[in-house]
Amino acid sequence: MSTTSTGKVIAMAERIATEQCADGRDHDLEIDRIALRMQSGRTKGELGAILAHEIQAYSIFDLQIIGGRLNAEIEQLPSPYREAVSPHFREQLFGKHHLLLAMYHSRAFDRLSTPIHERERFDAFCAMIPAGTLEWDDTGERNPYFRNPKNRLFYYLIAAFTMFVLEEPGHPVGMPFPGGFKVEQRGGDYYCLIRDKEKEVFYSICNFCPALQSEENTKTSR
Repeated sequence: MSTTSTGKVIAMAERIATEQCADGRDHDLEIDRIALRMQSGRTKGELGAILAHEIQAYSIFDLQIIGGRLNAEIEQLPSPYREAVSPHFREQLFGKHHLLLAMYHSRAFDRLSTPIHERERFDAFCAMIPAGTLEWDDTGERNPYFRNPKNRLFYYLIAAFTMFVLEEPGHPVGMPFPGGFKVEQRGGDYYCLIRDKEKEVFYSICNFCPALQSEENTKTSR
């Protein structure tokens, strides 16, 4: 994207963020409502349909902003780690976004009657969302639209689909971490070396991930 185009996007984002504040929209209450609606789902299919309904509220512009932030964060990573992890970050958000909507439009959720696994963990995840969307430190962001809790909520909606509908790790299998380690699948189980290292960060999806803590993790190929 050219500098001129980027400037226009930022200017538009700033205008929308200002208008939303002027309108007095209470994102906190809306996110509370969404979290409670998610928690009302009893089966994977019900949850999938609820998540798809909420995800469809995101406009193309919203997705461009979220994608722009993701690209900006990736660009800050050192090479060659940046090149190795980039496709996994995009799969984590936008690959799963596409799959969620594809399953919804194919009515796959109508046939998914399996109860949500580990209900207590799911309930704790839903209870965390309202505070989690407000806790992230974005004070250094130039673009105030990035600080819109709705756009941070996108991350949690996709994570809920991945971890509680698909029962896959929040970070994709094969995703590398600094130090040469990665998320692994061994048979029907998933393992991650950093699974239990985020306990002090209450809003981290790692605390609700179905992956098991790995004590020994195979390093990625060099």
